[in-house]
Amino acid sequence: MTSNPAKISVQGVTKTFALGRETFTALDDVSLDIADNEFVTVVGPSGCGKSTLLNILAGLEEPTRGRPLVDGVPVSGPGPERGVIFQQYALFPWLTVRQNVEFGLRTAGMRKGERRARAEHFISLVGLDQFADSLPKTLSGGMRQRCAIARAYAVDPSILLMDEPFGALDALTRVKLQEQLLDTWSKEKRTVLFITHDVDEAVFLANRVIVMAAGPGRVYDVIEVGRNHERNEQFRLSPEFAALRNRVWHSVYHQDGRTAVSQPSTTA
Repeated sequence: MTSNPAKISVQGVTKTFALGRETFTALDDVSLDIADNEFVTVVGPSGCGKSTLLNILAGLEEPTRGRPLVDGVPVSGPGPERGVIFQQYALFPWLTVRQNVEFGLRTAGMRKGERRARAEHFISLVGLDQFADSLPKTLSGGMRQRCAIARAYAVDPSILLMDEPFGALDALTRVKLQEQLLDTWSKEKRTVLFITHDVDEAVFLANRVIVMAAGPGRVYDVIEVGRNHERNEQFRLSPEFAALRNRVWHSVYHQDGRTAVSQPSTTA
């Protein structure tokens, strides 16, 4: 085994916010490495700083102390190598599915034929072929989120940062979207940091689950799920999934005051 540099490295990141004359510490000395093409989920109680961590990695917030790095380079703002998908779909309502997916390619100056072919590839990959000319208002919530995922993939980021993208969807749609996302990820790969409040979702999607603690936000536990499970209904109903789910659940909801855990090194 040889060590590889982390795709994402969070080094002692602390974030405080001013609240009148006082300050609120959202993150306290958070350190975390994520490997290239790893799918990591982050779960934890309300107020543990999950979204703040994602916003810092997206370049939308600056840390008070510490360093977030991508490919060894400090994050100093948003960048094309990082695609961000939020719970709100953030689609342009006056553009069709195809036009939404093409938008970033157009602004990057890609020629019409090339961007059309690329957009159609990702529209097909998320199963929206029949809706390419539809406006977002005619789509279900799950279909809008699939469009947002296709748009993020189309501009070819090496990292996807996803902040509870399925949180507003009903349970059945959510399960289908989880499976669709994993299918897309298995074909296209990317390094994914996926924020969720749902323990089952965290276990089903991840190679590794990061459990955060609140007051202030910090890494509480790291739970390996592994890469060798076929992510399907059989896995969801397996004793192994139940054991992992119970471990994550206990780590989220029965925290004992530990301040942090050591992070495993990134290896090939």
